[in-house]
Order: sequence, then structure tokens, then C-alpha cells
Amino acid sequence: MPPAQIYHWMEVNVRMRMLGLGKAQSVERLSEEMAIELGAEMLGEFVIFSMAAVTVVLEYKRSSKKEALKEEKQKHDFLMLQQKLQDLDLICMVQEAQIRELQRSVDALARTTRITDQFLKEKLAAASNDNPPDDKNKEGSENASGKGQEPGKDSDKKGGKWTGKNAWKLGLAFLGGWCLLSGGFLIYAWGSPPLDPDGKEVEDEFSQMPKFLAMFKRASKELNLFTKKIKEPSRDKLLPDPLQYPYLQPPYTLVMEMTGVLVHPDWTYGTGWRFKKRPGIDYFLHQVGPPLFEIVIYTQEQGMTADPLVSSLDPNGYIMYRLYRDATRYQNGHHIKDLACLNRDLSKVIMVEWNPNATELNPRNTLLIPKWTGSDDDRTLIDLAHFLKTIASSGVEDVRNVIEYYSQFDDPIAAFRENQRKLQEEQERLAQEYKDKEEKKSIWGGLGLFKRR
Repeated sequence: MPPAQIYHWMEVNVRMRMLGLGKAQSVERLSEEMAIELGAEMLGEFVIFSMAAVTVVLEYKRSSKKEALKEEKQKHDFLMLQQKLQDLDLICMVQEAQIRELQRSVDALARTTRITDQFLKEKLAAASNDNPPDDKNKEGSENASGKGQEPGKDSDKKGGKWTGKNAWKLGLAFLGGWCLLSGGFLIYAWGSPPLDPDGKEVEDEFSQMPKFLAMFKRASKELNLFTKKIKEPSRDKLLPDPLQYPYLQPPYTLVMEMTGVLVHPDWTYGTGWRFKKRPGIDYFLHQVGPPLFEIVIYTQEQGMTADPLVSSLDPNGYIMYRLYRDATRYQNGHHIKDLACLNRDLSKVIMVEWNPNATELNPRNTLLIPKWTGSDDDRTLIDLAHFLKTIASSGVEDVRNVIEYYSQFDDPIAAFRENQRKLQEEQERLAQEYKDKEEKKSIWGGLGLFKRR
């Protein structure tokens, strides 16, 4: 039975029941023309209803997107305000430290001034006691001048051997003596034979040599060890072993430089040194922190300078480890970060850096981004968080392949953003094509119901 006849039969029965006439015994079938007219009316109503439903859905999506954008803007404004407050707090901390350092410098200068004044007073008093102004000296000077002594010889006697143009000799002699004393002390301190707990000498490879030569060899060996400690990382394993079950070990390790990536140092005459937080840093740490990434700060800065800054940047504890200048390798005049010492699988390690000289040992693991110069409109950390979350959620086996692809661009984050835009457009196009196909199928299927069997 065509849909029009079914609709007619149902309509007649419903009306009969609503009028209290009971169920109709038989319903006369519609003629072919009436059936076609009724079917057309039904198709028109269906099309109008579908268009209305699609309009309602699109309006709902538009309103939802507008509200989401509004909420995101409010959230961004709140994050910016919170970041500015944290920046002010950090500036206050740095300024307080500078004030304390200036106060210590002023106190030290005052003590030095007092000691210098006292020393000069003692010297002046001693000089006045050694050279009393008596009459004999005056007569001697008059006799000397009366005998026609040459003025050049008199100036030589006054100037002395170590003053005037000859003063450099005294300085050179003092410097040479200081170098000899320092070298002798180092040879004695580093070249003395080792002692056991009872104070007896322990034999080593230099014990059979003459005493002075043995001391010189030991001092040379200690100097080489000291130089090696300065140039190489402070330990073979910079990080402890990965956490084992039941503790959670993030599958990936994110190594980040602090200066130029997370903060920007700025110096002015009025405020001195202060560090500015990069916009979006709190959002970034929240998005990529555990359980996705094991965040490690690996910086060329000294620990005493960088550690309080890292603590201020990360009050929630997303940063799991901190490595400073003593963990770098000094080579060719640069402090280089050696990821081989991290005690981690390098196929799961990503290093974010702006200085290529600091990453020359591990270029395949390095994502080079432009150095941040303090701009307030910067969104790099937000885009970088999306990039890293995409890698982690995709379960990439070897991150070096992804890093190598994006390293061919001057700005990898901008390239990733462009690829995401193209992917989104392609997904929307495919979704629209699928939707159009489904609509065509439903329309042709509805028309097929009106055909006579």
C-alpha cells in the first residue's frame, strides 16, 4: 500500500475515534490523482520539517560556538590577569633580592672604608714619627743646596727606585711572587701523597719517582680531573631511573630551556634585572604536564639564579626535574645539553630550544623555536601545547621522525598550525560530502515510497 493510502486510512480512523464513532469498518481507497496530491503534500511537509530541523541544529551550533568563543576569551583574559599578577609577584621577589644584595654591598663597602681609613691613619702616624722636623735636617738640606748639587740627582733621591716610571717593576715583581706562591701552594696541596686513616702515605703510580716530580705529576693529574669536571656534566645519569609500577611514569620526556623560552630577562636602570613570564605558561604546563609528559627544565643558567625562578613559574609542581649549568657539557665555547646523559629513551625525548649551539649533540630531538623577546601578544606556548598533545595522544613510537619533519620550517609551530587548519578544512569537506550523500539517499528513498507496487 502506498504511503498516501496508509496516511488516508490512519487519518480516517483517527477522526472516527475522535468523533466517538468507533473504528471504521472499511475505508474507501483514494483515487490515483488524490493519492499523488496527498503524497506531494506529505513530501512538502517532510522537506519543510527537515529544513526547519536543520536550521534549528545550525543555529544551536552557532550559538554554542559563540558561547564557547566567549568563554575561551574570558578564560584567556583571566589567565592573562593571573599571569600579570604572578609577574608582579616575581618582580617583587627579584627586587627584594636585589635590595638585600645592595644592602650587603653597602655594608661591605662601609667596612672596607673604615679599614682603609684606619690603615691610612696608622701609616701617616708612623711616617710622622719616623721623620721629625729637626733643625739638623734643615741645615743639611741648606748645605746640600749651597754646594751646587744638580737638580736631577735630587729628584732621583726623592723619587726612589720603585716610584714614578719604575713603579711597574714593583707591580711585576709582586705579580710574579704571587704566581709562584699560588703555584707552589697548588702543587703542595694537590701533589701531596694520599694518606690512609692512620696518617700513613698510600703508594700510587708516582711513589717511585723523585719527590718533587711525583708532586708535580699528582698536581697535574688533579688539574686535569678538575678541568674535566668543569667541561663535562656533573654526573653520568642526570635523571634517576624511570618510575616503576605502581607509580606513574609519563611515556614521553619534554626537555625545555628556561631563558628565551619560558621567561625573558630584562634590565632597566630603574628596576635592574627582572624576569618576565611568557604568556600562556600556566596553560602550557597544565596541558602537557603529567601524565602526558615528564617535564624537565634543562638550562644554561646557574642553579642559584634559576632555581627560585622555576619555583615561581611552577607553583603546582608540573615540572618534575631541574638541570642547570653544571649538567651541561662545555665544548667549543658553548654550554651544550647532552641528552644521552638523561637516562631516558631518546625516541621518546623532545627538547624545546631556541639556541642551535646548545643542542648540536642531539639535533634530531630538538624542536627549535624563535626566541621570545618579551612580546605580550605571543601565543607560541598555547600552540606548542596543542602540538605536543597531538604527539602524545597519537602514541608516536619515535618522536624524532616528527621533529625532523617540522625542523625543515623556520617556524615549526606556525607550520603545525597551518597543517591543522588544512586538516580541519579537509575534515569539514568530507563531512559535508557525506551529509549531502545521506540527504540525497533520504530524498530518493522517500520518492520511491510513492511509486505503485
